[in-house]
Amino acid sequence: MISTPISASTPAAEPDPMTDPGHALRVLMEGNARFVAGSPEHPNQDAGRRAALAPVQRPFAVLFGCSDSRLAAEIIFDQGLGDLFVVRTAGHVTGAEALGSIEYGVSVLDCPLVVVLGHDSCGAVAAALDSLEQGQLPGGFVRDVVERVTPSVLSARAAGIEDRDAIVDEHIRQTVDLLVERSQALAAKVAEGKVAVVGLSYRLHDGRARRVAARGPVD
Repeated sequence: MISTPISASTPAAEPDPMTDPGHALRVLMEGNARFVAGSPEHPNQDAGRRAALAPVQRPFAVLFGCSDSRLAAEIIFDQGLGDLFVVRTAGHVTGAEALGSIEYGVSVLDCPLVVVLGHDSCGAVAAALDSLEQGQLPGGFVRDVVERVTPSVLSARAAGIEDRDAIVDEHIRQTVDLLVERSQALAAKVAEGKVAVVGLSYRLHDGRARRVAARGPVD
C-alpha cells in the first residue's frame, strides 16, 4: 500500500497520545487545566467505555505517584477508565514491585509516557527531614519509606535547598533519574525516543500540576 504524501494544503495529522510522549503529556496537562478551572469533562467513564475495556486495556501513560489520598490521578488529570496505568507508593519511593509495575506499563502496555507525581506538604519528605534533624528513624516498614526518601533530602541540602516544597521538587527529580538509571527496559525506550519520563509537582491548594523534570522526547 502506497501512502499519500501530505500536501501543503492538507493539515498534518494530530500526534497519537498512544505513541507520542509529548502529545500524551499535553493530554494530561489539558485535563489538569480543566480540573483546576472547575470544568472537567469526565471522559471515558460510561458503561460503553467499561464494556469496551473488558477484553483489553491500552492506557496512554504510566502515572507513578505518591499514595496521598488527595492525589487521585484520574480526577486531577480529568481522565477515565483505561487511560492511566497507576502505580502509587508513599513518597513515590521505588522498590522492585514499583519498578516492575512501571516496566509492565512501558514494555507490555506500550505506554509512551511515565509521569512521576509528587506534591507539596509531602508527609514522606517531612518524615525524612524530621528523622535527620532528630536523629531517629520511625519503626516498622515506615522506616523503609523514610530511608528511600532520605537521599533526595541530602541531595537538596547539599545544593543549599532548605524550603520543604523545593525539597519535594528535588525528590521528584531524583525519582525521575532513579527510574531511568535502575530500569534497563525504561532506559532503552527513553534512549530510542519512544518513551519520556516526566516529573510533575502538584499543589494541593489550587490543584495545579507543574513540570519540574523530564527525560526523553517532550517539548
